Amino acid sequence: MRTVGWSILVFMLASPASGQVSQDCSAPDKYPNTKLDTKYARRQKFSHSEKVYYSCDDDFTAFRGSRVVQCVDGQWTKLTLKCEKISCGNAGDLPNGEFQYEGNSYIGEKVFAVCNEGYTLKGLNYMICKRSGWAGEFPSCEEGGITCPTPEVANSVQRTGGVSAYQVGENLTFTCSEGFQLNGAQQTTCDASGQWKPQPPQCVPIPDDKIQPSPGSCGVPPAVSNSNVHLADRFITKTSFFSGQKVYYNCDVGYVAAGGRKSRLCNNGKWTPLKLKCERKLCGSAGDIQSGQFVYTGVEFGDTATAVCDEGFMLVGSATRHCMNNGWSGRNPVCEAAVCEDPPEVSNAEITGLQHEPYTYKSVIRYSCRAGTLVGEREIWCTKHGTWSAPAPECKEITCPSPNVPNAYWTGNHNQKFQYRATIYIQCNMGYVMSGPGTVYCERDGRWLPELPKCQRRRFVNQWG
Repeated sequence: MRTVGWSILVFMLASPASGQVSQDCSAPDKYPNTKLDTKYARRQKFSHSEKVYYSCDDDFTAFRGSRVVQCVDGQWTKLTLKCEKISCGNAGDLPNGEFQYEGNSYIGEKVFAVCNEGYTLKGLNYMICKRSGWAGEFPSCEEGGITCPTPEVANSVQRTGGVSAYQVGENLTFTCSEGFQLNGAQQTTCDASGQWKPQPPQCVPIPDDKIQPSPGSCGVPPAVSNSNVHLADRFITKTSFFSGQKVYYNCDVGYVAAGGRKSRLCNNGKWTPLKLKCERKLCGSAGDIQSGQFVYTGVEFGDTATAVCDEGFMLVGSATRHCMNNGWSGRNPVCEAAVCEDPPEVSNAEITGLQHEPYTYKSVIRYSCRAGTLVGEREIWCTKHGTWSAPAPECKEITCPSPNVPNAYWTGNHNQKFQYRATIYIQCNMGYVMSGPGTVYCERDGRWLPELPKCQRRRFVNQWG
């Protein structure tokens, strides 16, 4: 009696576990600096053991962890993917000075140039981090104390002798180009604050009825075709130049000077030829990719480098980098091994080839039916796209109808069901002749093959007339 009671108690304790049903999951959690892959974004219900994938937000890049979470009995596993902001990194060395960073060199942040004592900054005092890297002209620190930069007065005659900075106390006298007149002080002085006092004047157009062209002057310099150069900004608005006056040219964005003078001269009403030659800037290698490589159209300004992963690996990040004025745009993408989800389970089937995660490219699994007939592919494998080569097969019970042939009987199978591959032998009753095969078998589509025979009454010939 005691043994019976103990057995009932064990059964009661075991019953709830044996009847437990796996629970579905609701929409996956949100994590900082990540986003759920688009194909899962609108779904609100996920089945047990189903997996979903995350990626990093824009302006962020993955630096460790897995992209996958899985639904386990109504709860999602924790996402281990960690994303960090894209950083431009170190801006380089500033001779005779140093760079001071606004933050961690993230997109939108600035780096400021600070010169050592006794040196003066030339150019903008900052650069900005963009997706293509540090943007802006690289500053420089020149030897000397407080100075004033050469003032840019449009439509004035520049007589600075190539001086880019002036010492405190030095004066500048301005003369306007032909067709323009001064509006403001003709002379200005560099003061101790590094500013010109009074402010430099403007050169404004002289009314048409007062213009007196000088002999030998030149008009606007003719454009230079197919040279990748352009007239310096300070000369763009001028329409007249005196004889002996020079204008200067710069290389277009993405090009660098490769020889020849940057200036041309107005000589008695004619412009001398421009000798400046500009070539495309060189970006060099875009870097190395583990389990992949870059395919280049070239390594100069305007060219592209496209990342191609080895077979069985999938690209994460932007595939294409562009050779820009400041080097290659963006960052190198990553080639991750193609991973398939766990192979689908099939009712009444056994799976061989199961392994611990992950199922990578060329992993193979095989199905075999414990009961019924396998319909579909017996063997499937993980493709280079991270998907299984075919849907999972099914184990179906396939039967053929009873082989009812009039005037006949059959042998070979005495089960109530005629399953796939069942074979029977048909014989006609006495006095009947068979038309068709005497042996048939049950095919996987539930038909007898070959077709069932027919039994026809034997005809007797009267030999006596």
